[in-house]
Amino acid sequence: MLEKTPHPNDGLPSGPQLRQALDQISQIVLDGLRHGHFRCAISSAIGKNNKRDLVIEAGKSHKFTIPEDELPR
Repeated sequence: MLEKTPHPNDGLPSGPQLRQALDQISQIVLDGLRHGHFRCAISSAIGKNNKRDLVIEAGKSHKFTIPEDELPR
């Protein structure tokens, strides 16, 4: 089983949606490297109430909505 490695930004405050998005990106990259090749697209837009809509496309899509006040500064 894969051991979870710490994020370089573990000391920075972040909300649960941001942490989930970063975990998902990390997992996609690691899985792709193990497989030997992969393609991934990440996009972001400002949605309602200044929330960030982050979409990760890698085979299937994952969407995360991150409130502005949960972003690290």
